[in-house]
Amino acid sequence: MQLAVADGLTIAKRNALKIRRAPDLLGGVVMLPIVFVLLFTYVFGSMISLPGMSYGEYMLPGIFVLTIVSSAQITGYTLTQDLRKGIFDRFRTLPMSPSAVLTGQTISDIIMNLTSVVTMSLVGLLVGWRIRTSPLEALLGFAMLLLFAYAFSWVTATVALALRTPEVFNNIVTLVSFPLVFLSNAFADSSRLPGPLGAIAEWNPVSTLVQAARELFGNTSPAMPAPSAWPLRHAVPVSLLWSVVLLVVFVPLATRLYKKAVSR
Repeated sequence: MQLAVADGLTIAKRNALKIRRAPDLLGGVVMLPIVFVLLFTYVFGSMISLPGMSYGEYMLPGIFVLTIVSSAQITGYTLTQDLRKGIFDRFRTLPMSPSAVLTGQTISDIIMNLTSVVTMSLVGLLVGWRIRTSPLEALLGFAMLLLFAYAFSWVTATVALALRTPEVFNNIVTLVSFPLVFLSNAFADSSRLPGPLGAIAEWNPVSTLVQAARELFGNTSPAMPAPSAWPLRHAVPVSLLWSVVLLVVFVPLATRLYKKAVSR
């Protein structure tokens, strides 16, 4: 157990150094969140009004979730690159735990997502976003975002190990992640969506996470209608449950696919 943890931390340090030395990945960690916050605040925020609060304050938790979902794709992309370059074959010759590669990659993603969230928070405060709850609730909100990001990184790791090529992985994950985020309440009230789309959005785990973040940061208004769907009315516990379910399902699945990949 101690060996697995130590090996995982070593791999996490390797991946963190790789991100620091790769301008394209670093831009996704730092610059993309800034662009998202400024774009949605000053472009869309000037055209949308909400009762009792600004759209920028309503929108920023959605930007948090959009960014962590997008950043989680780096896990899968890195794994497919390592597969292509034969890095896994080199790891197989070393006296290290088989699970260290996946553990280290997902741990490094926590560091990356923490950087993104801090960056977005600081920029959000500059453009008018405020946390209107207690420090404990705010910390729970940030922790819940990072937990979901960690769980979702195992999802992308599983997809990457199943597909095995960067190009196919990027296409498939983009086709899945963008509808997952935009067919939600991240940027608009999901109850206004027509028919089945509204039901899908209300039961979307992204909608639940966004609603939980809004409640924990105090970015809600009594003047706005309360959500009617059960997951949104119990957003905080349901979001935590979603993270646990993703970890329970995809950690062993990704581990099994990794062992299969390195055994070839």
